[in-house]
Amino acid sequence: MLALFDALPDVQLFVKDCESRFVRVNAAWLSLHGCRSAAEALGRNDHDFHPAALAAQYVAEDQRVMRSGKPLQDQPWLVADHTGMPRWYICTKIPLVDAHGKISGIAGILRPFDQAGKAPDEYRRLTPVMEHVLRHCRESLAVGDLARRAGLSTSQLQREFRRLFGMTVGDYIVRLRLLMAGRRLRSTDDAVGRIAADCGFYDQAHFTRAFKKHTGQTPLDYRRDGR
Repeated sequence: MLALFDALPDVQLFVKDCESRFVRVNAAWLSLHGCRSAAEALGRNDHDFHPAALAAQYVAEDQRVMRSGKPLQDQPWLVADHTGMPRWYICTKIPLVDAHGKISGIAGILRPFDQAGKAPDEYRRLTPVMEHVLRHCRESLAVGDLARRAGLSTSQLQREFRRLFGMTVGDYIVRLRLLMAGRRLRSTDDAVGRIAADCGFYDQAHFTRAFKKHTGQTPLDYRRDGR
C-alpha cells in the first residue's frame, strides 16, 4: 500500500499507534517533514515535527478518532512543512482495529487543498490570523488586532471563525493553551502555576477553572490519570 501512495507525490499517508506515534509513513510525508528516511520518523510524534500549538491539536484529534471509533472526513488543517511554510490541507483519518476488535491506532492522509476541488478562499483569508495565534498564543492577544490581520472587522472575524471552526476566536485561543498545558502536565513535573503562566493564563486559578470546564478534571487529577 505504501508503494502505491508513493506514486502520488502530493498525498501524505501516515499510520500511528495508540500513543499517536508514527509507525508507517510514505515518501510524500517524509518530504513534507524534511526526513531523509522513515527511520527519522518512526516512533516519533507530531510534537517532534510541528509547533507545540499545532501538534497538540493533531494529537488531540487522533485521540478523539480512536475513542469514538469513527472516521474523520475532510478536516481542514493548517500544516507547516519542515521550512516553516504553512499550507492548508484536508485530512482524513480512520481508526484501525486489530483481530480482536480493539482500536490499535489510526491511519490518515493529507491532501493539499488545491487538489480537493473547491479552493478554500474563506480559510485562506483567516490564514494570517491562524499563523499569528499559533506563534503567539502564550501572549496576550487582542481580537481587534487579529481582525486587522485578516482585513476584517472584529464582528466579521468572529462570525467567520464561528462558521468555519464552530467556536469564537477566544475559545480557539483558550483551547490551544489548554492543549499545550495538558501535554506539559503529563510529560513534565513542572508546577501547575508555572505551566499556567508559560501557556498564557494570567494566574493559576484562571487556568484551573478553564481546565476543569473543558476537561471535567482539575490539572492535578488530569496529571495523575495520565501516569
